[in-house]
Amino acid sequence: MNQEYYDQVVKMEQAGVDPEYIQGWQGGYLVNPEREEQRVTEAYEAGYEDGKAHNMDGYSNWVK
Repeated sequence: MNQEYYDQVVKMEQAGVDPEYIQGWQGGYLVNPEREEQRVTEAYEAGYEDGKAHNMDGYSNWVK
């Protein structure tokens, strides 16, 4: 298991980050294909880009 990945997901969940952002971040981090276009939200897209870049700080803009 990737500890960095796990720790970051737990940190975002505990901070109350938008679940769409977290799902995007997870997909980007793991280099999964993006969702189909009609299901992409602004939060998902931001998370995907941050995850792809392994950015651990972008989530603060998505705390609910």
